[in-house]
Amino acid sequence: MPDAIHDDLLAGFTPARPYTSEAAAAAPRSPGVHLVLEGSKVIYVGFTGNLRNRLRQHLTGNRASSVLHQQVGHELDKPGAVATAADIAAQLARCEVRWREDDNPQATKEALVLALKPRFNRQVPKPRRSADDEA
Repeated sequence: MPDAIHDDLLAGFTPARPYTSEAAAAAPRSPGVHLVLEGSKVIYVGFTGNLRNRLRQHLTGNRASSVLHQQVGHELDKPGAVATAADIAAQLARCEVRWREDDNPQATKEALVLALKPRFNRQVPKPRRSADDEA
């Protein structure tokens, strides 16, 4: 994706910062969209009603409570050795996080997932069809 388009999609997001518990603590307790990046590549897009709590949950939660936690863990698992929560948090700490407060975070997330196709989003939503498309 050309950098100009990528930059436009990410307008209004905080600057990237290491994905640590300190970064999560700095997030507001409001609805929004969050991005996890490896370098300049977005690897996950999420939405929530409480950014601070959700960012903490990805770091400290478990595979049942966080798709991101589950997907990173699956990538780290080795035959006979399942990645621990600490392994997953350490891997996420090598990433960066950005967020944006948003009144309609689900729609924003869906648009970003369609455009960016992040590898840790389990399902890419199908584009919504307009009445004109159905005619």
